Amino acid sequence: MQKEKIIIISSVLVDVIGFGIVIPILPFYVTEFGASASTITMMFASFSFCAFLSSPLLGALSDRVGRRPILIFSITTTAVGWMVFAGAHSIWQLFLGRIIDGIAAGNFTTAQSYMVDISKNPEERTKNLGMIGAAFGIGFILGPFVGGMLSTISHAFPFWIAGALASLNAILAYFFLPETHTKPDSKKPISFNPFSPLIRAAQDRNLRPLYITWSFFSFAIVTYQAVFGLFLSDVFHFSAFQTGMMFAIIGIVIVLNQGFLLQKIWLKKLSEWQLEIFMLSALAVSSFMISTQILILFYLSLLGYGTGQAVLRVVLTSQAAAATDPSKKGETIGILSALMSAYMVIAPLLAGWVYEIYYSGPYIISSVLLLTGIYFTWKFKRYRESTLHDEFKA
Repeated sequence: MQKEKIIIISSVLVDVIGFGIVIPILPFYVTEFGASASTITMMFASFSFCAFLSSPLLGALSDRVGRRPILIFSITTTAVGWMVFAGAHSIWQLFLGRIIDGIAAGNFTTAQSYMVDISKNPEERTKNLGMIGAAFGIGFILGPFVGGMLSTISHAFPFWIAGALASLNAILAYFFLPETHTKPDSKKPISFNPFSPLIRAAQDRNLRPLYITWSFFSFAIVTYQAVFGLFLSDVFHFSAFQTGMMFAIIGIVIVLNQGFLLQKIWLKKLSEWQLEIFMLSALAVSSFMISTQILILFYLSLLGYGTGQAVLRVVLTSQAAAATDPSKKGETIGILSALMSAYMVIAPLLAGWVYEIYYSGPYIISSVLLLTGIYFTWKFKRYRESTLHDEFKA
């Protein structure tokens, strides 16, 4: 494996372990401040709003000045954000910590751009993005487990550890991470309008159908995630440690899919369009199963949820990169991130409001969104096939 791949994957792994440590604990920690479900989801939305503003700008900047400085800046900001969050004494300080983190939330997007840069062909590009996803999954196995253990000390302690890990990651990236974008365009204009990537996405006839599929997927998956910890606590009465174990199970499913099944089975047996239909269906069924509030169906739903999101993220991102001019790959991946971030602003607010009315409501909405996504993906089948090459068959 190339030295660059090892460093980038290690960087993503450390970053996601820190993120995974705090995700299961977050609802339990925030409720200690007297926050309601809608306040907690508003906190998610505040981070996402800042990420929506920053992600496309960071993606375009990485095309202009290089990937390395943007990634180091992003990781450093994450470290500061988690430490402010850990040391908070009031709800407004919690919001401040998430806002600081969101200001430069480009870690994962820039890492994806790194892996696209060093890919020699479409097959390697998909494989490299899958490796990033596998590192994400491993982090989601280790992180929640460690977070659950650390939460027995205090609910704030895991956030201090997450900040320390991000600080270590920034130091390692500074000393060991090479620059892979060897031909940055220093004259490329940079737009400070956060809506310009969304406008370009709407105007891009070739990628518009893919963006529509990504949008329904994003809206549904964020709605699913926004109240996940609260749902497990309120419906199944899980502890912080048990919630961490559920995230770890999802991580195992993601690793199996992106580290093995994606290359060995999914991409060999199905076209990218068939994979999209199948994985959207798996996610829709999984969301519905959770909404039943039946414990055994919830456990089974984790398989469909982990598999669906693991495969869709890689396939859709790889297709977007394949259809983009080499000088704009970072910007295009930034557009995907901007779309995801936009829905991460809207969906938590909707999910929090609906959740306070009916616990299963967000999961019913998620299922309906995914079914709608299947309809549009099917509708645009011929157009997609005429504009995007079927590069994912082995």
